[in-house]
Amino acid sequence: MDEMMFAGFDFDQLRTFVAVADAGSLSAAAPRVFLSQSSVSEQIRKLEERIGVTLFTRSKHGVAATPAGERLLGHARQLLAQSEHAWHDVRGFSLAGELRLAITDYFRPGDVARMLRYLGVAYPSLRIHVTILKSGVIESGYDTGDFDIGLSMRVLGKALGRDAVAGTRTLGRESLDWVASEDFVLETGAPLPLLVLPDTCALRRFTTQWLDAHRVPYTIAHVASGVAGLQLALSAGLGVACLNASAAGPSLARIASLVPGRRLPSLPEAEFHLLPARRGEPEWVTQARDALATQLIAR
Repeated sequence: MDEMMFAGFDFDQLRTFVAVADAGSLSAAAPRVFLSQSSVSEQIRKLEERIGVTLFTRSKHGVAATPAGERLLGHARQLLAQSEHAWHDVRGFSLAGELRLAITDYFRPGDVARMLRYLGVAYPSLRIHVTILKSGVIESGYDTGDFDIGLSMRVLGKALGRDAVAGTRTLGRESLDWVASEDFVLETGAPLPLLVLPDTCALRRFTTQWLDAHRVPYTIAHVASGVAGLQLALSAGLGVACLNASAAGPSLARIASLVPGRRLPSLPEAEFHLLPARRGEPEWVTQARDALATQLIAR
């Protein structure tokens, strides 16, 4: 028999491959799959040998998928999702229903897209309605039953930060940064032109309180309806904003000072979390929350 008739994939190698592609480096992928960096490297080497193509290009900044790697990535995600669906189906577990999911505008957009794609393949009977809102609106709406699952953000630290919600499941932490366009220049003596979201945004309230506490003069230069609009205003050079690392993106500059001798106050971290299960919620909603956590947690 032709050996190619028995060709196939090792699912552990595929999981490692997807983790490396998502993380952008072998070292960052290692904790996601609970392996050492050397084991991750060995898994990728064996996978490349198995299929006879190079999957990543390496540089000092990390790794990037080759054209062959990009093609395999789509197949790998689908294979892994179908494998999990088959596992649950054989065991008699079916995740089905209409799931109302509310997500903070600041959460990692690439991860949300991957999560929805994964759930669509793994649980085809699950219909997901996603609403992007401010964290405060999500938490108040969750309390009144407007959503089945809520994903919100809070600023860490006792000073001016919000208290943690008991029973939340942490998905990861990110730095908060002062960001602006790379060519932004502040006029000498001018107040900080601050770009913000509406006053229902908890991060806006934190930012203005933080500047007040550190006696930094500012003016609200622009109010955007969402993070995408905020990014456009920043790119246009309209001012400075406080954003979490993944929302800032690579096109904006992180700044510590605007003019010599005038440093901006350092910022704490922000934490993303899934709100806890409500008393009496259906079992399938609890299972859906667990599936979301598995996909989104930043280990």
